Amino acid sequence: MTNTGAPKKNLLTRTQGMGAAALALGVGVLLSRVMGLVRDKIIAYNFGTSAEADIYFAAFTVPDFLNYLMAGGYFSVTLVPLLSAAFAEDEADARRFFSAAVCWAALCIVVLTAGAWAAAPFIAPFAAPGFAPEAQARLVFFLRIILPAQACFLPGACFTALLYCRRQFAVPALTPLVYNGCIILFGVLGRYCFPERGMEGFCWGVTAGAFSGALCLPVLAVRAGGAAFAPCLLHPHMKQVFFLALPLMLGQSIVALDEQLVRVFGSLAGEGGVSLLSYARRIMQVPVGVVAQAAGVASYPFLAALAARGERERFAATLHSAAGNTLLVALPLTLWMQSAAGPIMRLIFRQGDFSAQAASESGLLLSILLLGVPFWAVQQVAGRAFYAHRDTLTPALVGTLAALAALPLYVFGARHLGAAGVAGAGVAGVALYTLGICLRLRGKLGISALGAEGRKAAAALLCSLPAGLCALGAQQGAAYLVGAAYSADAAESLLCAAVQAGLSAVAFALVFVLLARRFAPFLYVPLCESAVRAHDKFLKKKS
Repeated sequence: MTNTGAPKKNLLTRTQGMGAAALALGVGVLLSRVMGLVRDKIIAYNFGTSAEADIYFAAFTVPDFLNYLMAGGYFSVTLVPLLSAAFAEDEADARRFFSAAVCWAALCIVVLTAGAWAAAPFIAPFAAPGFAPEAQARLVFFLRIILPAQACFLPGACFTALLYCRRQFAVPALTPLVYNGCIILFGVLGRYCFPERGMEGFCWGVTAGAFSGALCLPVLAVRAGGAAFAPCLLHPHMKQVFFLALPLMLGQSIVALDEQLVRVFGSLAGEGGVSLLSYARRIMQVPVGVVAQAAGVASYPFLAALAARGERERFAATLHSAAGNTLLVALPLTLWMQSAAGPIMRLIFRQGDFSAQAASESGLLLSILLLGVPFWAVQQVAGRAFYAHRDTLTPALVGTLAALAALPLYVFGARHLGAAGVAGAGVAGVALYTLGICLRLRGKLGISALGAEGRKAAAALLCSLPAGLCALGAQQGAAYLVGAAYSADAAESLLCAAVQAGLSAVAFALVFVLLARRFAPFLYVPLCESAVRAHDKFLKKKS
């Protein structure tokens, strides 16, 4: 990496503080989730819960596993503290270290991807053991189209890590938008130009999106920041990278494997099982991504910097603030979504080949999966406390133990309870991991995950529970009135679903605000201040 002069600040190179970073990432994730929903809506409309849709979703099992095997999901997390320290000591040497990390990541993932591509016919039966032979052959075809995308994700994660070190969050927020946009574009073109090819176009979109969004966009951002990549394989810091990444590679955390386990065991739940779980899980991941993931990613560079300087009290305060504020948003949002799970799934997916029965079944699955959102929220922040201290072994160990403990639950759930049992096993697995990581956080680092913020989270939960019940009553009452006034079909319509979701949201907000005003003013006051600021901004623009 060689400096080319001080770059002019623009969208690609602008830095943000923790609050602005969380907002930028939150908006980016929200837009990404919206695009993901559009993508899944298109899939559901055209393919519903058919065998073709099951095969498409199952085709991601092996590529995603390879990504996690190479610690791809955490590679940027591994590099951030090392790069931060390296740039603080010697900028020129840090650039050489970064170049070596990129080269090793690219070399390893290309070799591994090529091996998986060649062995696809032997691997596919393990990815979806419940599929028939014809579906297995189709799965191999899809798998070989999607696999090359992995060769883009891991090197791209290295460039993203450098952007995190610079506290430049705009491009990481844009990356999933480009990725999802390519899948939608290629999928729609393939569907209408080559309908006989089924979902093949969506598969090509995955690889195109990974190349353009996950790799090219971060590379361009790094270059715009005033640096040029210089190939290099040897650097002494690479030993630390391998040391930190090895636990993540060998230990397969439940939060990394959950989606893969849902697909594997969903294939045993009969035709449509994988699709129904995938649709419901996609909606569940909206609050996880928008609230929890954004807070975790945004807080991590600050936690890493504080840990490197040994500022223990500020580290604990930052951790408590990030985890507590995440729960304050996640708990009310989750409980409202549970109250309206059925209408939400019907409103988003109920068209085309996605039947009313599928909407009902996926609504039940969503309500189960949403039980795990608070646990996802806490672990997103708490796990990064270990990564900030360059401890990847503890989260990997805890996550692996949680995955092993959850496996019997997945087996039992798939065999005896179908897709609902698989969803419940996923919730139990992430709950076990979150409990374990919080206990180890207190035992090893002497820091609680929430501290005094835990009382605020408990108050938010107590205000949200009655609000959720009122919201549930409102949406069910709306369905009953529409059915009584018109017909049963009208009660299942998209318009009725929109009315149910809207009424439940209004009922939840009213009850929550009233309870917060009376029993938890620390929740009520920020809501009022935000409303006043938004009103003032609106009047200012209008004038």
